[in-house]
Amino acid sequence: MNRHTASQAWQLPQLDSDLSPHTGYTRAHWEAAADGLLRAAWRWSTPGCALLALPGRPSVSGERSDGLEGYARTFLAAAFRVAGADGEDPHGWLDRYARGLAAGTATPGRRDTESWPVILDHHIQGQPMVESASVALGLRLTRPWLWDGLDDTARDRTEAWLRGALRHVPAPNNWYLFPYTVAAFLESVGRGDEETRRARERALELLESWYAGGGWYSDGDGRAFDHYNGWALHLYPVLEAQLAGDTELLGHFGPRLRSHLEDHSLLFGGDGAPIHFGRSLTYRFAAGASVALGAITGHTPLSPGVSRRLISGALRHFLDRGAVDDDGLLTLGWHGPHEPTVQRYSGPASPYWASKAFVALLAPADHELWTAREEYAPVETADRVRALPAPGLLVQSTHADGIVRLHNHGSDDVRPHEGESAAQEDPLYGRQAYSTHTGPTAAGNVPDNHFAVEIAGVPSVRRRTHPLVCGPDWAASWHRPVFTAGPPMVPGLRVESVTVARGRYELRVHRVSGAPPGARVTQTGWAAPPGGPVHSALHGLHGWTAEDEVRAPHGTAYARSVDVPRLTAEVTGPALFAALATLTAEPDPVPLSEAARVVRAASDSIELHWSDGCRTRVRFKLAEYPLVSNSWWPVSRDA
Repeated sequence: MNRHTASQAWQLPQLDSDLSPHTGYTRAHWEAAADGLLRAAWRWSTPGCALLALPGRPSVSGERSDGLEGYARTFLAAAFRVAGADGEDPHGWLDRYARGLAAGTATPGRRDTESWPVILDHHIQGQPMVESASVALGLRLTRPWLWDGLDDTARDRTEAWLRGALRHVPAPNNWYLFPYTVAAFLESVGRGDEETRRARERALELLESWYAGGGWYSDGDGRAFDHYNGWALHLYPVLEAQLAGDTELLGHFGPRLRSHLEDHSLLFGGDGAPIHFGRSLTYRFAAGASVALGAITGHTPLSPGVSRRLISGALRHFLDRGAVDDDGLLTLGWHGPHEPTVQRYSGPASPYWASKAFVALLAPADHELWTAREEYAPVETADRVRALPAPGLLVQSTHADGIVRLHNHGSDDVRPHEGESAAQEDPLYGRQAYSTHTGPTAAGNVPDNHFAVEIAGVPSVRRRTHPLVCGPDWAASWHRPVFTAGPPMVPGLRVESVTVARGRYELRVHRVSGAPPGARVTQTGWAAPPGGPVHSALHGLHGWTAEDEVRAPHGTAYARSVDVPRLTAEVTGPALFAALATLTAEPDPVPLSEAARVVRAASDSIELHWSDGCRTRVRFKLAEYPLVSNSWWPVSRDA
């Protein structure tokens, strides 16, 4: 078995270092990966092919829904595989899906071996609505070879089942694109009506309301900016417009996809990893789906060689690192099984939303996505700092070690109607920073990249993040600390935060107001394995009185056990705290204590000089945005 092969079921061709000098992957590798994914999953099908009951703990939706999920999500991979080959299906995948479609829709809701669950409202029995979109999209892609070969009874039953998605209430987020996709398919086969028109209009109406600008959609009302922006909110409308040949719709959504890719392309590490941030990370290499779609539609700022570097880099990253088990199945987790990465709604087949990445196969073999020589990924060409004002994020990358860091000053998972409950803290959203080389520590362990106010020994968490303003290389936000024990909030307690990024350094400044007597504050840094390839450090610049390092025994998605650097201090009245943090894989990095020094500090401002003579000032003003000024040229140390 080759070193890069995940298992015998996913046996891949030899690497091609001439065409793909960075990943070795070509279109043949993608086809082989799709076949391996399908071959392994189909070993777990029911006799009638309607359900793929993969092994593992069931989701909250139950085993029958999970079996439908196995069918629907692998159908996406098969559909992209066969449609991209212009109907060639040497393994007979579509025959199996045709049999399963007929069996699953014959008597929906019946508790027999094959029947699919009916589609109901999202809060009752909603998961089948998610899978209806994959079924509809698969049928859309393979119409000449599957749908057109069905008899009228099978078509009518399929339509009847799919229409459940149009007649029930989706979750208030990207779920509205599921009935949208179902309606688009029905209209494409001459079965559209007022019901399908309303479903499409409603989804597009909501999509407009969620658009924040700059290529960023929130996943529903609120400020949930994460990977769903690419693998759902851009993917469904742009792909539908492309398949329908709707130039007007593509002209509307295509430029937004292009803007998205200007930012999204910066969020892949030098080792191919996408940024580890937000929910549903078990979909893994689906993070490359929007990159491939941009290449196919032409709505991309990336050259074909860069696009393939990103998507193949992501695919190979996970196949090299245990995402596929000994049975050839995708596991629930990140590199391998990892429970803290997984949500309650995920079941054994949930990782197969990674099939969306195989949209790349819609580009035929002679497409420049496959014929161009691979180029460097953006992270490999230069150090970068890029502020993303719409979502309130700050991207920081260093080309020497290929690490991308994402500083979060604007995204959370709190809906507008929800209160800020510390019991619902989510490490995948609430931390200050995320990267391509580290994951957040698990709940119950010391939180990484976190600023907490401690009252009576109870540390606060950050739930709702209020973005303030972004500069070219900095971002600011404020939050109201909430607590898991005692009073859930303290009147008047507020934390304003600023991150300034420079090279591998992160200046983290916080102003605390309204802290009661006896309160303490803590600041933690990146979680890294002791003696591992990446090094984490944290150095107090102002306000901090003690530092130590804490073990997180449950580890992260990247390491079984990690250490987290920590600063602590007491806080009285309005107070300002500043620290330098770093995450690096560079050998023998310069100590943070030598990187910068504070020359002026007060309760509302700080000025520091960097070792090369450059200067940064941060100033807070009551009820106004923080102000950050950087002089990235040498100044007198005595200034």
